[in-house]
Parts: sequence; C-alpha cells; structure tokens
Amino acid sequence: MKTRGSGILLHITSLPGQFGIGDLGPQADRFVDFLQASGQRYWQILPVHPTDIRYDNSPYHSISAFAGNPLLISPEEMVNDGYLDPSDLQEGLEGPRDEVDYKAVIAYKERLFDMAYNRFAYFGSDPRFIDFCSEQAWWLDDYALFTAIRKYYAPAVWSDWPHPLKERDPQALHEFQEKNNSVIEREKFIQYIFSGQWEALRKKCHNAGIRLIGDIPIYIDYDSSDVWTYSDLFRLDKERRPTFVAGVPPDYFSATGQVWNNPLYDWDAIKNSGFSWWLLRLKRELSMVDYVRIDHFRGLVGFWEIRAGSDTAIEGRWIEAPAWDFIRTLVKEFPCLPIIAEDLGIITSDVREIMREFMIPGMKVLVFAFSSPTGDNPYILHNIPKDSVVYTGTHDNTPVRGWYELDATHEEKQRLIAYLGREPEIHEISDIFIRLAMMSSANTAIIPIQDILGLDSSARMNKPGTEHGNWRWRLQERMISEELSRRLSELVKIYGR
Repeated sequence: MKTRGSGILLHITSLPGQFGIGDLGPQADRFVDFLQASGQRYWQILPVHPTDIRYDNSPYHSISAFAGNPLLISPEEMVNDGYLDPSDLQEGLEGPRDEVDYKAVIAYKERLFDMAYNRFAYFGSDPRFIDFCSEQAWWLDDYALFTAIRKYYAPAVWSDWPHPLKERDPQALHEFQEKNNSVIEREKFIQYIFSGQWEALRKKCHNAGIRLIGDIPIYIDYDSSDVWTYSDLFRLDKERRPTFVAGVPPDYFSATGQVWNNPLYDWDAIKNSGFSWWLLRLKRELSMVDYVRIDHFRGLVGFWEIRAGSDTAIEGRWIEAPAWDFIRTLVKEFPCLPIIAEDLGIITSDVREIMREFMIPGMKVLVFAFSSPTGDNPYILHNIPKDSVVYTGTHDNTPVRGWYELDATHEEKQRLIAYLGREPEIHEISDIFIRLAMMSSANTAIIPIQDILGLDSSARMNKPGTEHGNWRWRLQERMISEELSRRLSELVKIYGR
C-alpha cells in the first residue's frame, strides 16, 4: 500500500443475489468486474469466519478464528461443481432481498449442505478432499470436532459439556469421534467447499488487479473452537470460565463503554509459546487475503480489563501487553507486515510509537474530522499523513448522508461549512466526502459502498453497543451501473489513484 490507490468497503454478506445472503458466487465475480472497471485496487471486507446466531451473526463474533463462514458458500457454485443439482435450488427463500434473514438463510443452506454431503459420501471420497483435510488438519480437526460436540450438546457452551470432553481427554474425544464420524466429516466437507470457492474468488481478484483487505477482531469468542483447544492461552478459572473479559471504556460510541465478553489473553503464556497461536492465525488469514485490518489494534499494546459479569465497562482498567516482542516476532515471520491498525478511539502515545516504529498504517475517518476544531483534528484532510488509510466512514458509522442528516451536531455542521467555504446540499454530501478522501495525501482511500451510492442511515451496517438488528443490509443489483463505474474511474484519474 505504498502507492496511491483506492477501494470499496463491502462485506460479502451484503452482495445481491437470490439466496438470502451475499455469497462467493456469480455476484461476487460481478462485483470484482465492477471494481476493475472503476479503477479500484482494493476490496475491503469484514471477517469471514463462522458466525453465531446468538450474537446476531456478527462477523466479529465467531466460533473459529480459522474456519470459513458456511453461509458465504454459493449454492450456484455448488451446482457448477457437481455437488448439487439445479433442481435442489428450486425451493428458494421467501422474504425481502434488501436485508439478510439469518434464521431463514441458515435453515435453507443447512438443507443444501445435507444434500451435498450425502451425495458426496455416497459416491466415495475425493482425493482432493483427502489432501485438503491433511493439509489443513492443524486447525480443521479441532474445529470439526468442536462443532460436532457443540451441536450434540446444544445449547450448552463448551465449559458445560461432560468433564472429559470439556477437558479434552484423549480417550473421550476418540470415542465421540468414532460415534459421530459422519457429522465431523460433514463439517470438514463444508470447509472444503468454502475453501474451493474462496480460492476461485481470490484468483479472480488477483487476475483483475484487485487486492483483498481482510479484517480480524483482536479477541476470540469464549464459546469457540480456539478457546476450547487452546484454553491455556486465555485467562480462565479452574472451571474454564473467564475471570476477566474484554471491552473498551466510554468513548465516542458509548457513554458507558462496551463489554464485549470475550475472554482476555494470558499474554505471559502466549509470549512463552513464541506467540505461535497468533502466528498461525495470521498465517491462515494471509492465505486468504492480501492485507489484514486488525480490529482494536490498541488492545495489542494495552487492553481494557473488565471483571466478568459486569454490566458496563466503566470500572475496568488498562493492562499492558508485550506489544514490542509480539510485533517484532510478526515482522520476522511476515517481513512486509501487511496489516492495517484500527486505531480509532482513545489512542495513547505508546500505540503511536509502535505504529511509527514498524510503519503500520492507521485509519483516518472523515466523519470524525469535524468533531473538534479543524486546525488540529487528526482526521481532518490537511492533517492526514501519507502512510494511512482514509475512510469516509466505516461499517460502525452511519453512512455520510445519514450522519449529516441525523447525527452531526450543529457545531460539526458549522465546522464542515467553514472548511468547505459553503453549505452543502443533502444530496451532494456523500460525493463531497468521497472527493475529500480521494484528494487526501493518504496512500489508500477506502469508501463504503453506501457512501458511493449516497445512501442514508437506513443502509447502516452496524450500530456499536446494540445487540440486534445489525449486519443485515444488502446491496441491490440495480444499484451498480456503468455510470457509477465511470464516475469512480474519473475520480481515480483526477486524484492519481
């Protein structure tokens, strides 16, 4: 990301299509074509690991840091690959196509996975599947076993499983595997299908000159394959339950802070292991994408510790993490360190020092540029450094138009008017912010598709601090046009991206 370029932020679930949720199929290919025709270099997405309906299917809550999200698998590509017949797709999904109905989508795709696996198992094993299972065994075996046990004892979390399974007694795990082998193999088969479709999409992106920017949440869900498998790397009590949990103190998004309830890392244990689990995690992520945005990067330097069971994050405290040793270890493994730091919110000098030392670009979000006097605001155009990624907004913000209509204070609007030298019309506010991002000195500009389309707050993807109704918005196919592509490619030429 050393040269000027731009890209679009659009999560895969938000792609259009007839199967209730965006996926890795034809609509993803069409979006890559649109990016290429628009002169874009990047497609930024949100995390793509298995989500949990208990967490509103947030991509930032996953049962695995290594597996792919089965909901992103394309039914059409399963037909093309011979795992399903076209007639299998005829029993479609009812309901609106402008948002995801996760309950309906899960039921529909589970039915398809059952049919595909039964057909696959009937005709015997595929050597390519055997190779995949062997190559990915280092994470796949534990994930598939965890998922099978989790389904068997649902809705219990893993710490409530029978003691031998909770404690990963080898004999108990072997006996469960013997009795439930087909369920475990089905999970591996689903990951095999995901892997094939993902590789096809990534190849399509690379052939079009598009690089994928992925995203990983810094923390892991408690009820996950990772915490069950590597429980000694987390701060758990004798019953394997969290003693303290992660979150953030009061900030721009919430007056009481946010309690995320993820277990905290035992950084001493992680450091003593040579940071091996984190190295495996990034190795896996960078086998799927070209760059990784680390959500809540400051938690790698110092993290907000909240006692488990707390209702708010107000009475937490900052704890130091071994950031220097960790980042040095990453640099040895990944010399170019292809990461972006999500450095929004309260960022202290020690975090900035780490980012400067290792040349890690941070984020500059233009909807924050007018929250304080513009002279020294770090997000205002004239203060944005070259080695950063500028956004009009993120998945956590309302689109720019919605911000201006509903969220911006009188003072913010007055600062914006003064900065522009005129009062903008509602219909042009998104285009103005896009131009500000594109003309900035930041090497990389990423624009959410909602802002490119000039959409209002109804197109918001997520509202931090709320637990329901997020992650549902979807793009409509008619919204992507040749005229839109032409406008974007013009901006690329004008601003040298």
